[in-house]
Amino acid sequence: MTAHPPSTKVVPVLSRRALLRAGALGFGALATEAFLADAAGAVVSPFIAKPANFTPPAKSIIFLTQVGGPSQMDLFDPKPMLGKFDGQVHSERVEMFQKGSEANRILGSPWRFQPRGRCGMEISDALPHLASLADDLTLVRSMHGEHNNHGEALVLLSTGKIFLGRPSLGSWVSYALGTENQNLPAYVVLRDPEGYSTHGALLWQNGWLPAAHRGTEFSTRGAPVLHLQPTTPVPPATRQDQLELLAQLNRRHLAEFPGEPELEARLQNYELAARLQLTASSVFDLDAESAATRRLYGLDEPTTRGYGQRCLTARRLVEAGVRFVQVFTPIKPFNQPWDSHRNVDTEIADIAAMTDLPSAALITDLKARGLLDQTIVLWAGEFGRQPVSQNGMGRDHNRHAFSLLLAGGGFQPGRIHGATDD
Repeated sequence: MTAHPPSTKVVPVLSRRALLRAGALGFGALATEAFLADAAGAVVSPFIAKPANFTPPAKSIIFLTQVGGPSQMDLFDPKPMLGKFDGQVHSERVEMFQKGSEANRILGSPWRFQPRGRCGMEISDALPHLASLADDLTLVRSMHGEHNNHGEALVLLSTGKIFLGRPSLGSWVSYALGTENQNLPAYVVLRDPEGYSTHGALLWQNGWLPAAHRGTEFSTRGAPVLHLQPTTPVPPATRQDQLELLAQLNRRHLAEFPGEPELEARLQNYELAARLQLTASSVFDLDAESAATRRLYGLDEPTTRGYGQRCLTARRLVEAGVRFVQVFTPIKPFNQPWDSHRNVDTEIADIAAMTDLPSAALITDLKARGLLDQTIVLWAGEFGRQPVSQNGMGRDHNRHAFSLLLAGGGFQPGRIHGATDD
């Protein structure tokens, strides 16, 4: 790291009137400044699609982030021996994270597994819709992590390390590949409009990459682009004056401090926001979908509507050229919905009812539209669960073993990779 000496340049003094006018701007007014910047020499967009050294099978990724630690032995990794020895004390002491597993008693799964599709992949009845797509799925049963706490494990899942400060997977994809649609960001985040999952926005940070590659949050409720419209109405003439002033200030400041990354990122974000005003409404208009498609994603049912809207929006975004879309689970009844500490029967049933159908619908829809081969769908949580009981019918965290699903993007369908011991 090199320390930079203080600048000796003097920033031109602005009048009080100019400062007040600049301070009165809402984000929506700032957005349209991009059109003025185009005429005055705007900074080069960081999202321009980058040429590849070879033709990759996949163009986009949809990451269905399953917060809470889905139980692999109740969903994807059957262990008949657990049922055989249910209630007996385990011969080895497992790594306990929270209280409740002191008895170290084996817990058989309450969920029934059966072979699915032509490939015979065993998936439990907890996920009937995803199970019906077994021949389109790649199942990895040999995942492991480094931490049993949700926050650190989610950061590891997103960035490859448990410590904050590194770029997320979506940021790397944005930085490396750009976007095929200059009117949309390369990396989009779709979270529950009710709030954030564990660690929230820390999971889509850009780290040391340029700030423009941070995940851009969109909402599936109300206005899709957050903070884009002015908080109070602005007359058109006043708005135009504000935009002209802002464009002048930005150009002046960039000339005084050329190459300033934060300013360039801000200018790029404003220009992107302006373009979003023209494109976001159409991309996020789910009413444009057929009634059959809306039913496919569960938009007509309260239980699946929220997550279904995010999955359908993800399809529309990759269809429009976005490289990386990260979809988060619901935050109700709590922000780690797969965290089944008390009952792997009822707690898994609750979150599966909200997410299984829309997740399967996304894969089905992509395949029907010819998009699955060029889109990677990743279904994964931050860790798995223990083979012993906690609080009666629950399971504690297990960083040493979990499973994930992949579909599309060149992955071999119907394949099971890796294994865990019994």
